[in-house]
Amino acid sequence: MPHKHDHGKTGRVYNVSQHAVGSAVNKQVKGKILAKRINVHIEHSKSRDGFLKRVKENDQKKKEAKEKGTWVQLKLQPREAHFARTNGKEPELLEPIPYEFKA
Repeated sequence: MPHKHDHGKTGRVYNVSQHAVGSAVNKQVKGKILAKRINVHIEHSKSRDGFLKRVKENDQKKKEAKEKGTWVQLKLQPREAHFARTNGKEPELLEPIPYEFKA
């Protein structure tokens, strides 16, 4: 598992094994930028499956709408407005700490 500093980094792949890839990334250490080699485990992503499922559903909706001669909304929409439950707890007001002059 890569360290928290390595998340989201872009690098060059230098090694490919059965379940992981070796990647060379740049890391800032104090005033220097050093090349660091990390091995990262590769996992299968389910996001592509969800996208392909949505494409098939949209094609089906388009086909039905074309037969009926109507228009259908296919774009992803944000979820509708809803109330957030606090489970009996009062919301806490957060404010920035005021800046103090020390002279």
